[in-house]
Amino acid sequence: MQLRTRALETILLEKGYIEPAAIDLLIETYEKKIGPRNGAQVVAKAWVDPKFRQWLFADGTAAVESLGFSGRSANHLVALENTPSVHNMVVCTLCSCYPWAVLGLPPLWYKSAPYRSRTVADPRGVLADFGVELPKDMEIRVWDSTAELRYLVVPMRPAGTEGWSEDNLADLVTRDSMIGTGLAKSPKDLK
Repeated sequence: MQLRTRALETILLEKGYIEPAAIDLLIETYEKKIGPRNGAQVVAKAWVDPKFRQWLFADGTAAVESLGFSGRSANHLVALENTPSVHNMVVCTLCSCYPWAVLGLPPLWYKSAPYRSRTVADPRGVLADFGVELPKDMEIRVWDSTAELRYLVVPMRPAGTEGWSEDNLADLVTRDSMIGTGLAKSPKDLK
């Protein structure tokens, strides 16, 4: 698939149909802005709206669709809640299941064999590789996505954000925090 993609890109570039900078901008937009921003809006709403939060955990697909984020990759979506005693991580051991509608393009490491196998065998070690150190007594749950079941991690809301708007809260939510390989940013991270 990678060879086909490169071949197609080469032909389109040679014929002048696309510019390399345009491709880079498009990829960056989907990786860092559109997709993850959708998920960040979902999480921020869950942080401030108790009814939406309850709905998200009861029926993730319907709750996400109510915000306009739908499509095959958002079907069968289950929201997982990180708490002071439980941290959730998502992996797809088959490497095909990722909720694009709320997370954007999957990062390359998500599809890599080392991430997929190590997350199942040594989740705490993988988290350490991402710079996440959790208390030793915190339970780590690893969830394996499938074509019929995809996950969205709702990270814990950072302290000091009481009274913040959904838009401001969404700025604290990262793609990695919604996969479980990171935590939400703290307010001081925005300064």
